Amino acid sequence: MLASIDMKSDGLPLPTPEATGDELFRMGLLYSTGQGGAPLDYVSAHMLFNLAAMRGSVEAKVYRKELAGEMASEEVAEAQRQARQWLAQA
Repeated sequence: MLASIDMKSDGLPLPTPEATGDELFRMGLLYSTGQGGAPLDYVSAHMLFNLAAMRGSVEAKVYRKELAGEMASEEVAEAQRQARQWLAQA
């Protein structure tokens, strides 16, 4: 598994503050596809792609834009809120 990941009590991966853009991007892929034990969760995937993009992942910017087109505006807003919350706690 990735070096900069914690596990929630239910076994789902959570990024640590030290996670790189590439690690965040790979976690976003897990949530966007429902693989690796992660549920299919576009809000979490968008949040992770957003954080990955902020940490320099060019791929994450592409995936975030593509995923946003599949989401309701309320879901995108929630993903952005969660990204801000994660940054505040990091």
